[in-house]
Amino acid sequence: MKTNHLIFYAALLFLGMGLLSSCIGGFGSRKGSDIVFDSIVVNQQIPLLFENDTTLPYSDVRVSYTYPKQFKDAESLARLQQIFQGTFFENVGYDSMTPQEAMSLYIEDYAEEYRSISNMFYEEKAQLGDRTPSWYWYLMRHSNKILFQNDSLVSYAVEYSDYRGGAHGSYRITYTNIDLNRLVTLSEEDLFVPGYYRPLTEKILHQLMKAYEAEEPDSLLMRGFFNVEDIAPNNNFWLNEEGIHYSYNQYEIAPYSMGVIDVTVPYSRLEDILIPNGLVHRYFHEKN
Repeated sequence: MKTNHLIFYAALLFLGMGLLSSCIGGFGSRKGSDIVFDSIVVNQQIPLLFENDTTLPYSDVRVSYTYPKQFKDAESLARLQQIFQGTFFENVGYDSMTPQEAMSLYIEDYAEEYRSISNMFYEEKAQLGDRTPSWYWYLMRHSNKILFQNDSLVSYAVEYSDYRGGAHGSYRITYTNIDLNRLVTLSEEDLFVPGYYRPLTEKILHQLMKAYEAEEPDSLLMRGFFNVEDIAPNNNFWLNEEGIHYSYNQYEIAPYSMGVIDVTVPYSRLEDILIPNGLVHRYFHEKN
């Protein structure tokens, strides 16, 4: 992106229209941690045609980004912010930016992508005569929220939904778990012993059967699920004192109409595959 484009959008967001606001001190320091969070919120209607006319198509954009503002020392804060920005914006090119710069560029990139369909709009409008094609009104929502935090761990969710003129919109949720001591993200391999995959699959399946009152795995098909073989650990989890919480996004193991499928496996059911004296035992003094 050209530098002058970035400056233009920064000025537009921060000064001209007041669309970008920072809730300084709105979160503060969570109990049991020295992280101080802040947020940037964008509420903006991006016109498709560079015209300030709300009767013409636009994309209704709402983005809320919570990020660490203070943490230990400057180096640790920079690393923590890098993880947050990488998992929120999903673009390594934003990693070295400030949160404000990353947000400005993110909105700029989205606006450019949206406006790239303007030529198709003109073509279809010409074919429709006096009618305006309604499927060019878009919607985008993007936010994150802290789910759990203690001295050693922070778990958070990133939620993204949009509508791009189809039969329905889309929604997804992804989780990140950060070891605050080593400042790295955690995967299943950090929690479970080698060979965990099959027994963990069985435990997740058992919890789903319990939640949906299915007596046998194949009974889940009658509840709307796809093939039972699709139900497996997917690394999309978050942690708290209760257990490990998995989510399966739309179409992953069930149709769109069933939404996101959530399943919790208590630590008491995981003792045989948790790494002995590993991260879970150190993070949580009391286990279910």
